Amino acid sequence: MKTFQPWHQYPLISKQLKKVNQCIMDTIQTSYADLQNALLAMADNGGKYLRPSMLILAGKASMPEKETSTTIIQLASSIEVLHMATLIHDDIIDDSDRRRGKISIQARFGKDIAVYAGDLLFTHFFDLMLKATNNHQYLVKNAQTMHAVLNGELGQMDERFNMKQTFNDYLADVKGKTAALFKLAAEEGAFFSGASADRISALASFGENIGIAFQIIDDILDYTGGTKLNKPVLEDLVTGVYSLPLLVALQDEAANEKLVPLLAKKREMTKDDIKAVQTIILNSSAIDKSRQLAKKYTDQAIAALMTLPESSARTILIKMTDQLLTRRI
Repeated sequence: MKTFQPWHQYPLISKQLKKVNQCIMDTIQTSYADLQNALLAMADNGGKYLRPSMLILAGKASMPEKETSTTIIQLASSIEVLHMATLIHDDIIDDSDRRRGKISIQARFGKDIAVYAGDLLFTHFFDLMLKATNNHQYLVKNAQTMHAVLNGELGQMDERFNMKQTFNDYLADVKGKTAALFKLAAEEGAFFSGASADRISALASFGENIGIAFQIIDDILDYTGGTKLNKPVLEDLVTGVYSLPLLVALQDEAANEKLVPLLAKKREMTKDDIKAVQTIILNSSAIDKSRQLAKKYTDQAIAALMTLPESSARTILIKMTDQLLTRRI
């Protein structure tokens, strides 16, 4: 049983999300006890089911008169399983000991079990996809999305400790590592509900834009979230991942002059150095400018939604987008 039951947030699709949860629990089964315990721990780790919720709501928003099909439930389950796999592997790469405020899979069960758990979830993702559809176009699109996620992660890795990184570099990585799954969820929900090409395109645009905004807000919370964060403040900074507020601050001459000597220490940065970077960011205009960019992408997401017919599902998606921009944790 999940510690956090996200269907309570979305009464319109609570029945569908419960089916997604059951589908996931039925899918992540293995005879290897340690591996099974790791998979169950990950499934019970407080995931909000944001991507499956978006997939189901996209279907309802694009085709309000249509019931949610078994195919949609399986696809919504598959995208959450894929998301879980990427989180496990991210924590291994970052050597993170926390995930969603709890001990990460790699810290609790060891890296070997975590790698196997992530790999097994990838196979379950494909199993669910193949059960859901034999549509070649979307089987290819799912493979391309996985490639985009990996390219985003590789791009981010390649940019580590790069103080000359541009916003376009950052955006290209974010479109892969974060926004690609949001885009896929919204687009698949519309397509497999039988929506028209223009509605599918609108939902794809919505998904990508909300995914970009989601990452920007995450980046902001690294600097403003303090102890409320589910991971150590500025964990990314320690590993050389320069997120948007820092990149924006580096464009300011006064902030740049203070930041460069600290960042030049790379992995030798102390806790005091990290706190100093945070203080410089908070005392600059970087947070406000980053929020303005997040608003730009949420506005674009809402504009795409407004091309769809009025419905309860569209209203919820708009509300989700607004809440994203104002979240503080």
